[in-house]
Amino acid sequence: MKNKEEKIASKYTEDWVPIKQILNGMIQLDTGEYVTGVKVTPRNIFILDQQTQDNVIYNLRNFYNTINFEFWLIVADRPVDINIYLSQLQVLYNNATTGTMRKLIMQDINKANMFMSAEYNVVDTEYFILFKEKKMEIIQKRLHTLISNLSTCGLTSTQVSNNDLRMLIDNFFNGGKPTTVGTVMPQ
Repeated sequence: MKNKEEKIASKYTEDWVPIKQILNGMIQLDTGEYVTGVKVTPRNIFILDQQTQDNVIYNLRNFYNTINFEFWLIVADRPVDINIYLSQLQVLYNNATTGTMRKLIMQDINKANMFMSAEYNVVDTEYFILFKEKKMEIIQKRLHTLISNLSTCGLTSTQVSNNDLRMLIDNFFNGGKPTTVGTVMPQ
């Protein structure tokens, strides 16, 4: 084990970030605490009627007021690879029977290619509610409470996955670029 001066002076991120491991949708910290939470599926409430919008906002306000523990609300962008979508468009274009269909599909292909250019970033915006806790029974209770209360707001959520947590760490430490060099893969 390195002493404190050596650990602080290290040039490697993993030596000063207090993460022991990521397992079962939780980040285990060196302190024995776990960071976990839920990923909330985005929903555009502004396409709904005004009363439904008001109900969702009212329910969200009540939901946030019932959380009686420290939490972090995180919004993160995850890069999206649209090459498969482009390939599917190309197949549709090749199989199109009319000039009008080919023209419409080509417009979509051109738009997708524009998004792939350097000036645009194709991303999915994802929403997370994370918390830190030592005791597994409290973690499970909080996860259940978050998921069920978000459901009453009309929102779908699931426990964060290991990949979600790695993406969040990459967003914070690497500007959204995935870590590949020196990455240790779980067995």
